[in-house]
Amino acid sequence: MENATTATPESTLSHEARLKRLRYRSWHRGCKETDLILGGYCDQHLEGMKAEELSLCEALLEEDDADIWSWLTEKSQSPKSEYEPLLAKMRQFQHRP
Repeated sequence: MENATTATPESTLSHEARLKRLRYRSWHRGCKETDLILGGYCDQHLEGMKAEELSLCEALLEEDDADIWSWLTEKSQSPKSEYEPLLAKMRQFQHRP
């Protein structure tokens, strides 16, 4: 029988290791355009994110790169409404002078 308090891989990482992993994953997507947006955003904002925001960012980075790009460029809407606030912040970051 599985224990309900089983730790997820993210919960076993130290905070610094978690940030390092997120930074790496945000910069190594496979699509340079997505790398620039996600990587740049994460470089600027990861340190200030709360645990819930980090978890949301981790979940987003698990999605397919083409889907993320489509959501960021608003060619399609994310099927997960919980991503929308983060995607909106990333879009705003992308358009900053």
